[in-house]
Amino acid sequence: MDIIYYLASCDTCRKIIKSLPKEHDFKFHDIKQDPITVKELEQMRELSGSYEALFSKKAVLYKSMDLKNKSLTEEDYKKYILEHYTFLSRPVFIIKNKIYIGNTQQNMLQVMKALA
Repeated sequence: MDIIYYLASCDTCRKIIKSLPKEHDFKFHDIKQDPITVKELEQMRELSGSYEALFSKKAVLYKSMDLKNKSLTEEDYKKYILEHYTFLSRPVFIIKNKIYIGNTQQNMLQVMKALA
């Protein structure tokens, strides 16, 4: 089953979800209410190629913890994503075993194409 990892309190995520075709059957996973597991994160990493690809450098915590001035490893990215949901770049779609990360226009075009 196709899945969306999102944040229910995020306006952008809600707007994106509203724009999805109603007939498509998704499993919705709110990462704040139901934190992602190590197994789920490892599956995402396998599909994306790295934890860094899943990591949001736009997160307020990223700036407040001054992480941009640190040399982060793949293990660091994994640890931070598991510690706090805000570090996962969202939404994350897994559609037909392919991953789409983030809310860029280009990414959303690819998601819509995958659903067509």
